[in-house]
Amino acid sequence: MKTYKFRLYPTRMQNTEMQKHLWISKELWNKLLEKTIKRYDKEKKFYSKSELQLMVKKTGLYSQTAQGIAHRLHRALQAKVKAKKEGKKWGFPRFKNFDRMKTLLYPQSGFSLDKKLKVTPFGEINIKKHREMKGTVNTLTLKREASGKWFAVFCVEQEPEQPKINNGGQIGIDLGLMTFATLSNGEKIKNPHHLKTHEGRVAFYQRELSKKKKGSMNRKKAKRKVAFIHEKIANTRLDFLHKTANRLFSNYSLIAMEKLASQEMAMQGHGKSINDAGWNMFTNVLCYKAGNAGSKVVFVNPKNTSKECSNCGRLVNKTLWDRQHNCPSCGLSIDRDINAAINILNRATAGIAGSNACEDVSIEMSMKQEAHDFSRG
Repeated sequence: MKTYKFRLYPTRMQNTEMQKHLWISKELWNKLLEKTIKRYDKEKKFYSKSELQLMVKKTGLYSQTAQGIAHRLHRALQAKVKAKKEGKKWGFPRFKNFDRMKTLLYPQSGFSLDKKLKVTPFGEINIKKHREMKGTVNTLTLKREASGKWFAVFCVEQEPEQPKINNGGQIGIDLGLMTFATLSNGEKIKNPHHLKTHEGRVAFYQRELSKKKKGSMNRKKAKRKVAFIHEKIANTRLDFLHKTANRLFSNYSLIAMEKLASQEMAMQGHGKSINDAGWNMFTNVLCYKAGNAGSKVVFVNPKNTSKECSNCGRLVNKTLWDRQHNCPSCGLSIDRDINAAINILNRATAGIAGSNACEDVSIEMSMKQEAHDFSRG
């Protein structure tokens, strides 16, 4: 499965109608969730999928779009049941306000694509189709961003392509904050600090937003300006990550990295910098591009990659501020991050303890599933 995302340019009337359908979707979700909670409180059981489907008839939405909301709620409730069986704390799905309802799903029918995108009941919508889709279109998701822009996301089923042959070298990568990435050959990729570059404008627009009266039209305008600047930052970051990944795949057939729990690390400290660098997003980009590039991405155990000497294997304790690796046993003196990158590559290629050479396959498959789930709303 592969997803294609195209910008839509609805007319003012179409935009109003699409917003109306999002509002109905929000009300429908909240109504279903309210009924579900009340039944659970009384009977300690949930509605079945078929029961939820019967509740969404004649709501004003396209039939399959309404059913998609029922299916989404059912999946969320099933996740709660599964988590409870596993002993995890798991609350009910959240009630949604209008800003949190962003998608309209067309899982099988109700749309067709030619020069324009024809969607029931909005008619023909102008679309910027900047590339051709290969394969069979399964689903369409109309997605509204916080900036007010509309996008069409198609989930397409494709025939597996013949893997490319990549005769490039092997490289280890140590991700960081001072520099975005350090390669085992000594090359360093500068950290662009996307958020820091625009933080002055972000702070200005946030202050302007805080001054506006809640519920006023001026507040909505100010909120959209904040959304625009955050959208620009996100697009800039994603562009940088894609270009960096493409450059790596053009030179290397095997890329070794640490298996980092970036979300947990962000919660412990330096979360703003870690999220701005986009470590997790970068590994995802590498994984789903690897197959088409004929390359392999291998994740290894990150334990002691910075302490271990890449020459003799001795562990040398360092503080966060020690940027040079100086080994008292073999006399190796090398940049700390380069030493870590070499250790990462050694673990991936030598198959020593800590190697996890099959992880690239499982993560690549999970990325395909995430893309499929996203396209289904």
